[in-house]
Amino acid sequence: MKTYLALIRNEIRLAYRQKMVIFFNYLMPMIFFFVFAQTSHAEQGGAITQVFTMVTVIGILGNGLFGGGMRAVQERETNILRRYKVAPISPLPLLVASTVTGLVVYLPYVVLMLILAKVRYGMTMPPNVVTVMLFITLGVVAVRSIGLIIASVVNSMQESNVLIQIVYMTMLFLSGTTFPPSMFPAWLLTLTQFIPSTWLVTGLQGILLRQESLAANWQAAGALILTTCVGLLLCVKLFRWEKEEKIRPAAKLWLLAVLVPFAVLGTWQAYAKDNVRKTKVLDRQLDRSRTMLIRNARIFVGDGRVIENGAVLVKNGKIEEVYDGNIPDPKSVNAGVIEAAGKTILPGLIDTHVHLGSPGGTLDDWKDYDAVKASERALAAYLYSGVTAVRSVGDALDGSLKVREIVNSGEKLGAEFLLVGPLFTAPGGHGTEFAKNMPENFRQQFDAQFLRMPKTAEEARQNVDALKKAGVDGIKAVMESGAGSFVFNRLDTQILDAVGAAAKADGLPMVVHTGDVRDIKDALHAGANGIEHGSFRERIPDEVFKAMAMNGVTYDPTLSVAEAFRQFAAGMPDLLSRSLVQQVVPAKMLAATRKSMSSPEALERRKSIGEFPMDMPVARDNLLRAWRAGVTLVTGSDAGNMLVFHGPTVQHEMQLWVEAGIPIPVALQAATLNAARSLRAGSRFGSLEKGKDATLLVVDGNALQDIRATESISMVMLKGERVNRAELFNQE
Repeated sequence: MKTYLALIRNEIRLAYRQKMVIFFNYLMPMIFFFVFAQTSHAEQGGAITQVFTMVTVIGILGNGLFGGGMRAVQERETNILRRYKVAPISPLPLLVASTVTGLVVYLPYVVLMLILAKVRYGMTMPPNVVTVMLFITLGVVAVRSIGLIIASVVNSMQESNVLIQIVYMTMLFLSGTTFPPSMFPAWLLTLTQFIPSTWLVTGLQGILLRQESLAANWQAAGALILTTCVGLLLCVKLFRWEKEEKIRPAAKLWLLAVLVPFAVLGTWQAYAKDNVRKTKVLDRQLDRSRTMLIRNARIFVGDGRVIENGAVLVKNGKIEEVYDGNIPDPKSVNAGVIEAAGKTILPGLIDTHVHLGSPGGTLDDWKDYDAVKASERALAAYLYSGVTAVRSVGDALDGSLKVREIVNSGEKLGAEFLLVGPLFTAPGGHGTEFAKNMPENFRQQFDAQFLRMPKTAEEARQNVDALKKAGVDGIKAVMESGAGSFVFNRLDTQILDAVGAAAKADGLPMVVHTGDVRDIKDALHAGANGIEHGSFRERIPDEVFKAMAMNGVTYDPTLSVAEAFRQFAAGMPDLLSRSLVQQVVPAKMLAATRKSMSSPEALERRKSIGEFPMDMPVARDNLLRAWRAGVTLVTGSDAGNMLVFHGPTVQHEMQLWVEAGIPIPVALQAATLNAARSLRAGSRFGSLEKGKDATLLVVDGNALQDIRATESISMVMLKGERVNRAELFNQE
C-alpha cells in the first residue's frame, strides 16, 4: 500500500507540472464550456445541462486519452519507466497510480463546472450529485484504461498520436458530445451505440435531466467497469519498461478487446434500440427545457378569460407566468423571444373522440395498411394541426398501447394520446356483417375494436378490470350506433350497469355512444361520465340535459361525422378541399378517396346511409339546448370515419358549432379546458395557467371573432417544445 500511495503522490505532483495536462484537463474543456454556453444561449433554460454534459465528456476523453495514454508513452519514450524497473516494482501500482491521478486531476474541474453552471447560467443543481460524481468517476477510469491500452500497443509517440486521434475524434463527434443526436440519421444513431462516449452522454444526461439512479444506467455502468478491469489487466500483460522493447503490429488488436463490452451493448442495441430511444427522448427533453417569452398577443386562457395584450413565459416545459400587460424585458427573465403581435395564443386543442386505427379515407392498397404506423402518422397530423391531445374511443388495445408509449414518451412527436381500448358492445348486428367485406388485415383491426362483448355482468366487470390492468385511460360502451350497414345491436342495460359500476370502482371515466333518448337515459343510469353523439334523429328532452348538467356529465355532439355522412351520401365531398386537410392527408389517400366516391360500392353505401336518419338540424338543436341547460360541452369529431380525416378535425367541429349558434368562446373552452377535464388531465393542460404544461398554439388573427382563424396556425408548442411542423411527417 505504501508503494501505491507514494506513486500516486508522485504522479499527481508530476501531472500538475505538465502544461499538456493542465491544458487538456482544464483549459480546453473550459474553452468549450463558454463557447457552447454562449452559442446555445445556455442562460435560456435547460441548454446548460447539455453544455455541462458535453464539456464533461470532452474533459473525460482528454483526460484519459491524452492525459493518460499519451503521457504513458512519453514516460516510456523518455526512459522514465526504466527507473521504476530497477526498483523493482510491478506494473500494476504504476497503472493504478495513473488512473487515480486522472481522477484527482479531473474531478475538481467537474466541481468547478457545476459551480459555473449554477452561478453563471442558472442551472438547477442535481439532487443526486453523488450519483453524478460516481458515474463521471466510472467514465474517467474507463476512458483512462482505454488510453493506457493504446499506450501499451504502440511503439512510438507518432503511432500513439495517430491512434489516439482516431479514437478521440470518433468518440468526440459520433456520440452526441459535439453534435446533437437529432442530427443523425437512424442508421448512424444505431451505429453510435458501439461507442463508449455515447453511453457516457446518455447516462449523464439521464442522471441530470431525469434524476436517474446508477441502477437505471446499469448497462452503461457495467460496460464502463468491465472496460476498466479488462483494460488494466491487459495493460499489466503488455506493459513495457523501455522504448527499445517493441511489440508486434498485431498487438494493436488488443484495443478491440477493451471495447468488447461496448461491442456487446451495440449489438444488443441494434436489435432492442432501448438506448436509441432514450437518446431521442433526452434530446426532446432538452428541447422542451428552454425558456421562451411569447409576447404582445391576445390570449384565450381556456376558462373563458381573455387577455387582450399579454405574454406567456415558458420555462422547463411549463408555463412559468402569464402576463396581462406589463410584459417583462426578455433579458430580465433570460428568455428567447417569440413575437406574436396581431395573433391569438390558445391552449392546445383537444379531440376527445377519434379512431386512430381507421384512416378516414380510402387507400389504394389495403394490404399494406399498418395500423400502428398509421396511428403514429395520425398523431403527427393532429399536432401539425394544433390538436395537442386526442382520445381514441375504440381501437385495438395492444397497438394503441404501443403507440401511446412511443408518442407520449417523446420518442416520436405527436399529439398526446389517451385511449379506452376495445369497446363494450353487443354481439351481432349489421356492423359485423359489413366487416366481412373488408381486407383481411383491416378486418382484424376492425374486429379488435369490438372484442368486449360480455354475456354476463360478472364477465363485464372482469373485462373492465382487465382493461384497467392493461393501462387504459377510460372505458367506452356502445348502446346503439351507426348508419346503414354500421348499426350494431343494443347492449343489455344490466351489462351496461355492470360496466359503469366496474369503471367507477377502477377510477376510470366511462363514455357511452348513444343513438336515441332511451340510450342516453340508460347511460346516465349506468353512471356515464360522458355522452357521445347524443342523438342525430331525436330531440333530447330538456329534463335529460338538466340531469346531465346536475351530474357533471359531458356532451360530445360530434357534428363533424354527421356532416361527413351527409356529404358522403350526397356524393359531394367538400371536406376534401379544406386547406388543412390537403396539408396533412397523404395525396394518394385524397385521390383514392375522390375516386372511390363514384365506385359502385360507394353508391351502395351512400344508399344505405341515406336510409338512416342523420338530421343535422336536430343535432344542432340538441347542442344548443344542451349548452343553455348548462351541460359541459366537449369537442370530438369521430375522426377515422369516411371524410373525417385525422388532424384538422376540431377546427371544423367548432365551425359547425358556431354555425349552430354556439358562441365562439364557448366552443373554444369546449375544445380546451372542458375537454382536458373530461380526460382527467385538466391539471396538466387545457388552459394557459402557471404550472401547467406549455402546450399551446399561436394562430394568425383574432380567433375570438372568427373561429376560422384556428386553422391559420402560426406556431404549435408541445410541453415547451416549439414544434417543427415541416418535419413531423419525416420522423424515423
